[in-house]
Amino acid sequence: MSSQPLLQATPGKRIALPTRVEPKVFFANERTFLSWLSLGVVIAALAIGMLNFGDKPAFISAFLFTLAAVLTMIYALVTFHWRARSIRQRGQAGFDDKLGPTLLTLVILIAMIVNFVLRFSYDHKDDVKH
Repeated sequence: MSSQPLLQATPGKRIALPTRVEPKVFFANERTFLSWLSLGVVIAALAIGMLNFGDKPAFISAFLFTLAAVLTMIYALVTFHWRARSIRQRGQAGFDDKLGPTLLTLVILIAMIVNFVLRFSYDHKDDVKH
């Protein structure tokens, strides 16, 4: 079987041919979506653990990690639908997104920094009941 396309244009002539989208492209989009969702679930599980078993700084950090988890899941959903629409319309533009992962990384980094600052500045004497 030849690797040449079935329909070829003669040199110098432009012919608009329909492009066929392979099913693996749709599955790759779905796999990426599920991967982002699993990351959001891991961050949410971390937040729930901090919320249930932590003290006051952990409670504040759990709120920030919950926000990061929700943003991750919303980003995954919006990106999945954007890419699926582009694939259906046979968009030839790139499907990459540099802004979304960068912003999510910044949100998670801020949550981690706040967690460390609160952890090292928190005085446990406030929790002791007389």
